[in-house]
Amino acid sequence: MAVCARLCGVGQSRRCRRRQRHNQQDQGSDSDMDEEEGVRIVGKTQAVTRGGGPENPSAAAGPSVAHEATAECGRANVNRLSNGHSASTGPPNPQSLLDLPPELLVEIFSSLLGTELPNLALVCKTFRQILNTETIWRRRCTEEFGMREDLRKIEVVGVSSRELYAKCVNLLVKSGRFMKLLQDYEHMDYRDVYRRLLHPYRHILGLWQPDIGPYGGLLNVVVDGLFILGWMYLPPHDPRVEDPMRRRPLFRIHMWESNKAAVECMYGHKGPHKGDVQTGKKDEFSTKCNQTDHHRMPGGRQEEFRTWLEEEWGRTLEDIFHEHMQELILMKFIYTSQYDNCLTYRRIYLPPRLPSDLLQPGLFKGTYGSHGLEIIMLSFHGPHARATKLTGDPNVPAGQLTLDVDLNRPVRLPDLEHQRSVEELSRLVLGVHEKVRQEVQSPDVAPQGAAAAEGAVAGGGAEGLELAMEAQSESPQPGPSSSSSAPSEAQPFVLPLGVMARNEVYPRTCKICFYGTGLIAGHGFTSPERTPGLFVLFDEDRFGFIWLELKSFSLYSRLTDQLAHAYAPNMERFEAMLHNMQSWTS
Repeated sequence: MAVCARLCGVGQSRRCRRRQRHNQQDQGSDSDMDEEEGVRIVGKTQAVTRGGGPENPSAAAGPSVAHEATAECGRANVNRLSNGHSASTGPPNPQSLLDLPPELLVEIFSSLLGTELPNLALVCKTFRQILNTETIWRRRCTEEFGMREDLRKIEVVGVSSRELYAKCVNLLVKSGRFMKLLQDYEHMDYRDVYRRLLHPYRHILGLWQPDIGPYGGLLNVVVDGLFILGWMYLPPHDPRVEDPMRRRPLFRIHMWESNKAAVECMYGHKGPHKGDVQTGKKDEFSTKCNQTDHHRMPGGRQEEFRTWLEEEWGRTLEDIFHEHMQELILMKFIYTSQYDNCLTYRRIYLPPRLPSDLLQPGLFKGTYGSHGLEIIMLSFHGPHARATKLTGDPNVPAGQLTLDVDLNRPVRLPDLEHQRSVEELSRLVLGVHEKVRQEVQSPDVAPQGAAAAEGAVAGGGAEGLELAMEAQSESPQPGPSSSSSAPSEAQPFVLPLGVMARNEVYPRTCKICFYGTGLIAGHGFTSPERTPGLFVLFDEDRFGFIWLELKSFSLYSRLTDQLAHAYAPNMERFEAMLHNMQSWTS
């Protein structure tokens, strides 16, 4: 008998089995009946259930996908009998999933979620065999988790599969252990990767804030080829705020011997070593290192400090002449080094964008004087733009609201000559600040120009920006001005004399300015208070804030990294996360 080869590799076709069964009827052979009978029994049971008979026991074990597939099997058998078609010849047109070509079934099953497929395998033996196809599980790995590399054909321009895997598996050590791993890798399949790696650890993918006291941080857990990697994002070296972010691997999870997922700690200078990941509360997990001796250096704590300083600040302690800054750096090293064994992370979200937002919300890195560069999250809440710290310092810790900008109060800048005067700028901003104080004391008094500036909130994108800029000309501001109307494009900008800027390379034109307040406090977050300042929007990716009381300027630049699994499902969830962040460090 000729055997028809199925494209998906699940065995003989149904008609081939029927021909073989007819040829063996005289010999009483029924070896090829098992699969057909299994399908027929499932179909008949479902048909009885649909007609009011007893329930199908297998239906209770699976979700809607299994129910639908089983119902199709039963419905096809009933239709065959009612239409006068015999079971051996089959209908002229497909009336059941089992009548479809196997390659089409592979395509259908590939579109289902991976969590549905095990229940689909309970329908019949045919489905169970088809679900062993690698094509199905490869598609689930790529669509659900973004794993793009082929397990057997990892190709990068100019890098061979062996070289790429050597870099991923072991950054420092290349031994016989690596060769054993490579052999396991070659025999690995997508189903095991999905079941034992991606699906079990799906809850830790996304953005997280480590619990490192006032310093905080930003961790991004991603699927990278055959690995789940935890990358700690570090700001550029002070004061190069527009440089790209630095990344440091903290842990990784990958397939090990016997198709088991293994967790390895990447901290330290001796290469990967044994670690552990524990998930307990919702939106929270922790990592633990089981071999902390890999974190130690031969030269002791002094060598560890010198190495940390070079990585963290890009300089030596001798290059830092400011005594207060030296104390802050040494304090941070002592505090953070105690967390090299175990860390707890809490989930954070990127804010969803609304049509009324002045610019794209997201993550920015900014200058904070002696504390260096820090990461903040810019979000919009009605008439307010707010910046929340993801990394902090002993004065204002991570999680606190560092900037609060009132989009209903645009500030019209004077000409360049008067912009250089810090007294003139203070008079402008403090005049708005006094009005805000009076309105708080007398809520019935409406702010001047606020109705026109509502366009910055109600209008979308460029239209809202234009309406807010029109509000600048309608709202009278103290002090001289270079023009009587708001500019239709970027206007000249210069920092006042006496205002300190860590990075003197800042934009010389801006789009619009708003009144806002910034949070300052003493060491240990003592006596916190909000001080008035000026929010300056340069472009879509840069803005600044002038702290009047401190006479300093902070420049912020957008993080351009692509962050997957990071956006909040809705604004309510994001607001709740911000509230929780403030409570973590208060």
